[in-house]
Amino acid sequence: MSVWDDVVGQPETVAALRQAVRAAAGIVGAAASGEPDPQQGGMTHAWLFTGPPGSGRSVAARAFAAALQCPRGGCGECAECRTVRAGTHADVHRVVPEGLSIAVQEMRAIVRTAARRPAGGRWQVVIIEDADRLTEAASNALLKAVEEPPARTAFLLCAPSTHPDDVSVTIRSRCRVVGLRTPPPDAVAEVLRREGVGPVDAEWAARAAQGHVGRARRLARDADARDRRGAVLALPASLRSLADTLAAADGLVGAAEREAGAIAAELDGPEAAALRVALGAGGTGKGTAGTARGTVGVTKDLERRQKARATRAQRDALDRALIDLAGFYRDVLVTQFGARVPMAHPDVVDQVVAVAAGLSPAGALARLEAVLACRTELELNVKPRVAVEALTMALRG
Repeated sequence: MSVWDDVVGQPETVAALRQAVRAAAGIVGAAASGEPDPQQGGMTHAWLFTGPPGSGRSVAARAFAAALQCPRGGCGECAECRTVRAGTHADVHRVVPEGLSIAVQEMRAIVRTAARRPAGGRWQVVIIEDADRLTEAASNALLKAVEEPPARTAFLLCAPSTHPDDVSVTIRSRCRVVGLRTPPPDAVAEVLRREGVGPVDAEWAARAAQGHVGRARRLARDADARDRRGAVLALPASLRSLADTLAAADGLVGAAEREAGAIAAELDGPEAAALRVALGAGGTGKGTAGTARGTVGVTKDLERRQKARATRAQRDALDRALIDLAGFYRDVLVTQFGARVPMAHPDVVDQVVAVAAGLSPAGALARLEAVLACRTELELNVKPRVAVEALTMALRG
């Protein structure tokens, strides 16, 4: 399989990136032969991949990075393609924020790395996933590198949009924008079938995930994820009293906390153990005690990063629930107006019809706006329990 097969439902994007890879190969060939650089031909040093959640921004960026390193333009079989996909290629560096933001220290370290010559002789590539999480200082550190890029270094930024709230205007102006769209359910279902999911389950998961490939995989394989989604979609019809609203808010926040706790239980222990070993835990002999005393700062830094990762995991879990709720009220409006468009949640049509019968279109729209407002509040670091309780009160009306 080619690396481009990972980019689902984006034929125009793949065609443009393939053209850039061919131009990049010409630049590398000219450098190897000592000839002057040819015309760029679509290849540039900074790229901005934009699109809604689930459109595959980071997947497209990784496929592009693999194709830049591959002598055959992304064959998917060579050592370069395999190591880029595995995250172990020496010249491809991924910045994946574990917390709610990307700090300036991390970005400065990446910029220094990007200034090196490619170890493999082709391209030095930096992939910044969730570039909208760059702090202002981190964004300024990146801007300096993007303004004066080293030779044969490519920065691949991933963000929801080109809006200044997501990417600063100065960085945006120096990037070539690659816009991605939500892939159609049929394309997502085909990916799942290719990975061994049964046809019926693949079709259901693709539609239930609303075109989000990662979410579709989770729904197809994880019973807990299906149960959480079912509980969220049952919520609009269950809000009959004040006690119901508070219980619903507690259930949503509690489910997100448990999901974040499961991630922490899986990752935190091994990370802490590996750090202790790296710092000489269990060692004996002269100087061992002094070494242990000097590790407090490093240990606290790991704890801080783990706490930030847990916070982000909780916010991400809540955001997935809110997206499902937004899709539910969108289906309510579709039902009320008789629009001939596919339902976001075709498996809960009976619940949608019941809620639609008890609401006016204005009421359904107000509830959809409340869900979207709650997402915004969580992005602004409002306490999750406060934001979700306000949401469930608004949904009850």
